[in-house]
Amino acid sequence: MLLIGAAAGLLVAMSLMIARAIMGPSHYDRILAANSFGTKTVLLLAIIGFVFGRPAFLDIALVYALINFVTTIALMKFFRYRSLAAPLTTHTPKEGGNG
Repeated sequence: MLLIGAAAGLLVAMSLMIARAIMGPSHYDRILAANSFGTKTVLLLAIIGFVFGRPAFLDIALVYALINFVTTIALMKFFRYRSLAAPLTTHTPKEGGNG
């Protein structure tokens, strides 16, 4: 019964994250909502795996968590630099130095 309540609470939180992702005033709010939705999905997969006695669901949840993390970092980098390439830095050699 407690696990059903936890799953219901996660579904309510996930619906709030979808609303924030749609209505978010900035790109960063939308990315944060998508990341939170992904985290809640990982928790829901873990609960479902526990309820049905399927330990493979935990492996799926871990892979999904890694994909969620990498995607969030890539999106934040893209919106900050407008490219996924490494940011350009200017290197000026020191005067009178050997390198």
